[in-house]
Amino acid sequence: MNSPGRADIRQLEINLNHWYVVACSQEVGEQPVSVMFWEEAIALYRDSKGQVQALEDRCPHRFVKLSQGRVVEDALECAYHGWQINPQGQCSAVPYLAANQKLPSCRIRSYPVREQDGFIWLFPGEPALAEHTSPLAIPEWEHLNYIGTVSVIDAQAHFSFLVENLMDMYHGHLHQNYQAWTGAVLEEVEETSDRVDALYHVQNYYRIDKIWSVSQLFFPQLRRLHPDFLKVSYIYPHWTSELGKDFKIYCLLCPISPLHTRAYLVHFTSLNAFTNLHKLPDDFRRFVKNRLFGSAQSLLDGLVREDVQMIEQEQQAYLNHPERFPYELNRAVASVQRLIRTQAERSTASVDPKSEIRSR
Repeated sequence: MNSPGRADIRQLEINLNHWYVVACSQEVGEQPVSVMFWEEAIALYRDSKGQVQALEDRCPHRFVKLSQGRVVEDALECAYHGWQINPQGQCSAVPYLAANQKLPSCRIRSYPVREQDGFIWLFPGEPALAEHTSPLAIPEWEHLNYIGTVSVIDAQAHFSFLVENLMDMYHGHLHQNYQAWTGAVLEEVEETSDRVDALYHVQNYYRIDKIWSVSQLFFPQLRRLHPDFLKVSYIYPHWTSELGKDFKIYCLLCPISPLHTRAYLVHFTSLNAFTNLHKLPDDFRRFVKNRLFGSAQSLLDGLVREDVQMIEQEQQAYLNHPERFPYELNRAVASVQRLIRTQAERSTASVDPKSEIRSR
C-alpha cells in the first residue's frame, strides 16, 4: 500500500513566492515573446529603455494575445484593435477613443521581473514579497574565469521528477557515455525548510589543472580517474552542483504546468587553475570566454536527452498506476520530497494573487 501523502507529491502546486527563470535574455528582443508559467501565458517585452516588462498575455479588450502585437514606447500594442497596455497592466491608449470617452479602467496582471546573469527572472507570487527576496545568483556567468554552456530541459512531467533526478547521483549509471564521474557514495544530507544539501564522494574523470588538460573535455581517452567530491543542492526552487574545483552546474526551473517542466541547465568549467591567464587583459579573456561558450554542449545535451527519457517514463508510470509505491533507498530524495511538501503548504497558506487580479 502507499504511505499517506506519498503519491500526492506528483499533484502538488509550486510555491509562487519565489523567483523563476522564464527565458534567456537573448530570447527577448525587439518583438514581444510569449512564455508559459504554471498554466499562465505571460508576454515579455523590452520597453523604450531596454528594460524587460512582463504582462499577462491577454488584452483586456477582447482577450487575445498581447504578444502578437508590438512595442510602442513603454507599452504593448494589441494587434487586434491597437489598444496599448502599459507596464502596470493598465490601458494607456485607444486609437479610436472619442473626445467624450474616458480610457477603459480595465486592467491585466503585471509581474515583477528582473534581468540577471543572462536570464529573465519572474516573480509570480504576491508582488510585495518580491522586494524582500532575490533571484538565485550565478556569479560565474560574468566571471572571466568560467566557460559556460546552456542546455534546455523540456520534460512532459511534474517538476518533482526532475528535482529528484538531479539530487539522486546514483543514476549516473544511466550516463555511460556522458558522465564526468563514477562510483558515487552519499556521505551527508542536510535539510532545512528552504534547501537540501547532499554530499557525495565520487571518482572524477577530469582534472583541469594544466593548460593541456582542457583537451580532456574533447578527447575522452585523456581522462584519468581521481577521488573527488560532488555537492548537490536543491535551493528551492532551483538546483546547483559542484564537482571538485573545476565544474559548477545550475538548473533553473520554469514549471510550465503540473505535467510539463522546462528548465535551463547551465554548466561552467573553471579556469581558475591557470594563474597566468589571469594576468592577460580583460578584453582578451572575455574574448576567450565568449569564444568557448557552448564548449560542453554535446556532453550537456546528451545528459539531458537521457534524463528526460527516464523522467517522462516515471511520469507515465505514475499516471498509469498512481497507487504503486516506488522503492527508494537514497535519503536525499526523501528530503527533497519533504521540502517540496513544505513549500507547497506555504504557497497554499498565502493569498492567491491571481484571484485578486481577476476580481478587479
